[in-house]
Amino acid sequence: MPRTYVVTGSASGIGRATADLLAERGHRVIGVDLHDSDVDVDLSTEQGRADLVSGVADASGGRIDAIIANAGLAVPIAKAAAVNYFGALATLDGLRPLLAGSASPRAVATASMASVFPPDEALLEAFLAGDETAATARAAELEAGSAEQANLIYGTSKRALVRWIRRLAPRPEWAGAGIPLNAIAPGVVETPMTAQYTGTDEARTAILEMVPMPLNGIFQPRDVAYLLAWLTSEENAHLCGQVVFIDGGSDAIIRGDATW
Repeated sequence: MPRTYVVTGSASGIGRATADLLAERGHRVIGVDLHDSDVDVDLSTEQGRADLVSGVADASGGRIDAIIANAGLAVPIAKAAAVNYFGALATLDGLRPLLAGSASPRAVATASMASVFPPDEALLEAFLAGDETAATARAAELEAGSAEQANLIYGTSKRALVRWIRRLAPRPEWAGAGIPLNAIAPGVVETPMTAQYTGTDEARTAILEMVPMPLNGIFQPRDVAYLLAWLTSEENAHLCGQVVFIDGGSDAIIRGDATW
């Protein structure tokens, strides 16, 4: 039966591939992005987040079946903190009431295998406290620092996101309402946003030294789309608060037999 999906970050990369896949399968997709989507908003701003909710409500008629909170920035700038964490939470929390009319409501967020890397503790604390002012200020300090410091913004934002999902997924408003809430953690995916890491042989060699992916190496957005489609399908009725690594084996190598 056709379902109604909301996909953020739908104009390119994983979001575009997921929206295309779902449409090919006969579902209705409401795409959200900065441009070239059904609902054009900036998730780094409070106004953009409010416009997301109202825009999706209008476009859907007030009822959706699944949320795919995929929008994010993989660049070492302070704005990534706003989009990757606060924008994702606003998407999931803001659109959750629209799932109430679905027989099989589902929600998933796109995190990253970078969530296993050591975070910036001050930024992580600000995220988990819900203090966007403090998080923005700390992210700006990291951006202005060394390249190594700036690179902490992305991984820390994704670490905070998966911790939020682990904490919230079993609660009454999610699991108690019959909504499986989960996340995926991709490895290196070849998208316009990762071109600096995948665009040359030298760059690919360097990123694979940091993120070893022995199973088939760097992959395409469509491969991630298949996983997102299943996690938000009717078939997935029991995964709760799981972070599914689709990373060619990097998590298994980096963390070994430790699961947390």
